[in-house]
Amino acid sequence: MLKGVSPLISPELLKILSEMGHGDEIVLADAHFPAMSMGVPVVRADGIGIPGLLRGILDLIPLDQYDENHFGLMAVCDGDPIVPTIWDEYAAILKEKEPETEITFIERFPYYDRAKKAYCIVATGETAQYANVILKKGVVR
Repeated sequence: MLKGVSPLISPELLKILSEMGHGDEIVLADAHFPAMSMGVPVVRADGIGIPGLLRGILDLIPLDQYDENHFGLMAVCDGDPIVPTIWDEYAAILKEKEPETEITFIERFPYYDRAKKAYCIVATGETAQYANVILKKGVVR
């Protein structure tokens, strides 16, 4: 355990967050996301929900303020009646941790294309649909 580091952040994930540079992206993938087939390194965070993990990560890294697309969610597919209430949790976390952040919504297949270029994907146990998050790392000011 480390002071000031969420116990949800594994040593492997802490190392990856430290290695990432300005502009690198990390995907927090829900349990439905095809993480293993994206072709990028995957960190397992089974049993962990994304809101707690997101809060812990945003305590450690800033988002890229030079790119307005630094917080991306997978948009609901046309015709899907799902209303992702988890997005309200994300908005509350962002208001606290990164108040200048606007949420970007990305269509499913462009989202997959962007995930395939990510530095890493964190495969979580989050069961909410449309809970996937892409974060673009910024610089510490």
